[in-house]
Amino acid sequence: MENQSDRPVGFQGLVQWATTRPQAYATYFVALILIGGLSFYAGTLKPKKAPPAPPPAVSVPQG
Repeated sequence: MENQSDRPVGFQGLVQWATTRPQAYATYFVALILIGGLSFYAGTLKPKKAPPAPPPAVSVPQG
Protein backbone atom coordinates (compact mmCIF):
# COMPACT_ATOMS: atom_id res chain seq x y z
CA MET A 1 0.00 0.00 0.00
CA GLU A 2 1.21 3.55 -0.76
CA ASN A 3 2.49 5.81 1.93
CA GLN A 4 -0.11 8.61 2.19
CA SER A 5 2.19 11.02 4.05
CA ASP A 6 4.39 11.86 1.03
CA ARG A 7 1.50 13.03 -1.15
CA PRO A 8 1.10 16.79 -1.69
CA VAL A 9 -1.82 18.41 0.06
CA GLY A 10 -4.00 21.33 -0.98
CA PHE A 11 -4.23 22.82 -4.44
CA GLN A 12 -0.99 21.21 -5.61
CA GLY A 13 -2.28 17.81 -4.56
CA LEU A 14 -5.56 18.43 -6.36
CA VAL A 15 -3.74 19.43 -9.54
CA GLN A 16 -1.49 16.38 -9.34
CA TRP A 17 -4.51 14.13 -8.79
CA ALA A 18 -6.46 15.73 -11.65
CA THR A 19 -3.60 15.35 -14.12
CA THR A 20 -3.16 11.60 -13.70
CA ARG A 21 -4.39 9.63 -16.68
CA PRO A 22 -7.98 8.56 -15.89
CA GLN A 23 -8.83 11.71 -13.93
CA ALA A 24 -7.40 13.94 -16.67
CA TYR A 25 -10.04 12.73 -19.13
CA ALA A 26 -12.83 13.37 -16.63
CA THR A 27 -11.37 16.77 -15.66
CA TYR A 28 -11.15 17.81 -19.32
CA PHE A 29 -14.71 16.64 -19.99
CA VAL A 30 -16.10 18.51 -16.96
CA ALA A 31 -14.20 21.68 -17.93
CA LEU A 32 -15.51 21.40 -21.50
CA ILE A 33 -19.10 21.05 -20.29
CA LEU A 34 -18.72 23.98 -17.84
CA ILE A 35 -17.19 26.31 -20.43
CA GLY A 36 -19.75 25.33 -23.06
CA GLY A 37 -22.63 25.74 -20.63
CA LEU A 38 -21.43 29.14 -19.43
CA SER A 39 -20.91 30.31 -23.01
CA PHE A 40 -24.41 29.18 -23.95
CA TYR A 41 -25.88 30.87 -20.88
CA ALA A 42 -24.03 34.12 -21.61
CA GLY A 43 -25.28 34.01 -25.19
CA THR A 44 -28.89 33.72 -24.09
CA LEU A 45 -28.75 36.77 -21.81
CA LYS A 46 -30.49 39.82 -23.17
CA PRO A 47 -28.82 43.20 -22.82
CA LYS A 48 -30.59 45.79 -20.71
CA LYS A 49 -32.42 48.34 -22.78
CA ALA A 50 -31.75 52.00 -22.16
CA PRO A 51 -34.76 54.11 -21.21
CA PRO A 52 -36.34 55.84 -24.18
CA ALA A 53 -34.90 59.23 -25.00
CA PRO A 54 -37.18 62.23 -24.50
CA PRO A 55 -38.56 63.73 -27.70
CA PRO A 56 -36.47 66.53 -29.20
CA ALA A 57 -37.43 70.04 -28.22
CA VAL A 58 -39.49 71.83 -30.82
CA SER A 59 -38.31 75.31 -31.65
CA VAL A 60 -41.03 77.94 -31.91
CA PRO A 61 -40.78 80.19 -34.95
CA GLN A 62 -40.07 83.78 -34.00
CA GLY A 63 -41.73 86.40 -35.94
